[in-house]
Amino acid sequence: MKIEQVGVQLYTLRDYLKTPEDFQETLQKVADIGYKSVEIANRPMSEDELASLCAEKGLVVCASHESTNDILNDPATVIEHLEEFGCRYAVYPYPGELDLQSREVVVNLIRGLDNSGRALNEAGKLLAYHNHDMELKLLDGKPVLERLFAETGPNHLHAELDTYWLHVAGASPEAWCAYMRGRLPLLHIKDCLPGEDGKPQFAEIGSGVLDFKRIIAIAEVSGCEWFIVEQDVCPGDPFESLEKSFRYIHDNLVG
Repeated sequence: MKIEQVGVQLYTLRDYLKTPEDFQETLQKVADIGYKSVEIANRPMSEDELASLCAEKGLVVCASHESTNDILNDPATVIEHLEEFGCRYAVYPYPGELDLQSREVVVNLIRGLDNSGRALNEAGKLLAYHNHDMELKLLDGKPVLERLFAETGPNHLHAELDTYWLHVAGASPEAWCAYMRGRLPLLHIKDCLPGEDGKPQFAEIGSGVLDFKRIIAIAEVSGCEWFIVEQDVCPGDPFESLEKSFRYIHDNLVG
């Protein structure tokens, strides 16, 4: 992994991205830490304005979390956004209120993802699915996440695996990175630390229990292109958390 492949999921900084002025200041801080790329989440400005601002700060847009409704019902809009960002990857971010224990719901989601992924692929783009822990629950004896990939075309749906949520669900991030070989362009690197109450907590890279040297080595063999730092909840200033993660990655994980 090269340091140029390491990005930030801007959801980590959501409280500092509520206005265009916030974006200007926040992206500068991200660049000053040393990150070279960002993954887009919500934005208070047009896609072309945000793309210009990222370019001004020397930041590449590595991927974009798009509206689930647009992904499933209006892939042309998603493709347009990716074109404006100069970006190849759109991500289905979260299944929201979907009942993933319903066979009908899961079948419809698979069909929608496959159809949209086909449209993106035909436009030279790729659709990825970002998991949380609920997709690791079994449905008819198989994890829902496994079904999503087994029942979609390999060129229609790729993975943005999340190391934290895999671990919290009792799954192995290493095993999943190996399983998704050839379909893993994006990886959310996110550490986990047991809290005082025994519940898992988000942690800076290198501060928790996950073996990122092994995870990243396997992800690279599986073809991962972007390693994206995300910390849903930070103990204090999220910029300090992102800098701590960056320093650990720079000193211990890049080759």
